[in-house]
Amino acid sequence: MTHEFKKIVEDALIANNNGIKTVLASVVALDGSSYRRPGVRMLVLENGNMVGAVSGGCVEKEILLQAETVFKTNESKIMTYDGRYRLGCEGVLYILLERFNLDEKFIDRFSKSLKNRNTFEITSYFIKKVGVWAGIGSHVKIDDEVFSISGRSNKKDTSLSVFKQNMPPCFKLVIIGAEHDAVQLCKYAALTGWEVVIVSGTSESKSIQNFPGAHEFFAVSAEQMSVTLIDHQTAMVLMTHNFANDLRYLVALKNTNPSYIGLLGPARRREDLLSQFIEYCPDISHEFLDIIHGPAGINIGSETPQEIAISIMAEILAVTRNQELMSLSQKRGRIHIED
Repeated sequence: MTHEFKKIVEDALIANNNGIKTVLASVVALDGSSYRRPGVRMLVLENGNMVGAVSGGCVEKEILLQAETVFKTNESKIMTYDGRYRLGCEGVLYILLERFNLDEKFIDRFSKSLKNRNTFEITSYFIKKVGVWAGIGSHVKIDDEVFSISGRSNKKDTSLSVFKQNMPPCFKLVIIGAEHDAVQLCKYAALTGWEVVIVSGTSESKSIQNFPGAHEFFAVSAEQMSVTLIDHQTAMVLMTHNFANDLRYLVALKNTNPSYIGLLGPARRREDLLSQFIEYCPDISHEFLDIIHGPAGINIGSETPQEIAISIMAEILAVTRNQELMSLSQKRGRIHIED
């Protein structure tokens, strides 16, 4: 959810610079089931525009109406939305509405935290009753500094319920390759909210403009590629369509800790690649080899580059979230991952 909060902050800053007030709506508790779980947020602008969503579309209209009093009074409030008779989700949402007041110090610390890929924390204090209550509101903790969302006191009220959420770095996909299939994977991953980094060979006549949605673009050899910001919130896909180049880039990754490495091509190519890789890196750990997946993707009958991109992304999600691949119609119990 970090990428959603990042988008909210970016749009709130734009609104603030244009003199438009904003209200942050946060789902802080849930009785039953719902389309999204606690921790999802959206932004309401005083001009009636909205950024993000907390449901499939029905709750947002009510949030827009409820936010009007927050704009007028600057008082944080709790609203509920009972979807049992309207959404069919059999759940009651508890939503915290509060003014989103940004200051320069918060923006600076938040931007640096994202750039350095550090985890931050959002804590919301609330009560499961409709109305305006003293002490309710959200705080963002970045390193050892706490910022109030509404700009009010950071003093904690121990009588209130607490929803605390760790926000890891934005999920990042590094695509090593610059052919047409890499463009399609970039588009789909960016649409999902992932930060996409393209690594192209030095001989490729490409730029970031060739990759809609890309966050960064590097035209570097395997030996020149920086691996300092490859962490466990990072997935890698090698798709240079050149065996020797894929091998060189894989060797460059030997001391990194991504959550997933995908290889294009048939199983025979994977075995040949890994065999030569182990010759170059005989001390490589079993843990590193376990995160290598090839052929990349899940079996959904993909044919086109767009379908292959969906297949690869589906496998990345399943692997990074420790999920068994199955049809949801066959899954017992809750759809969402248990916290």
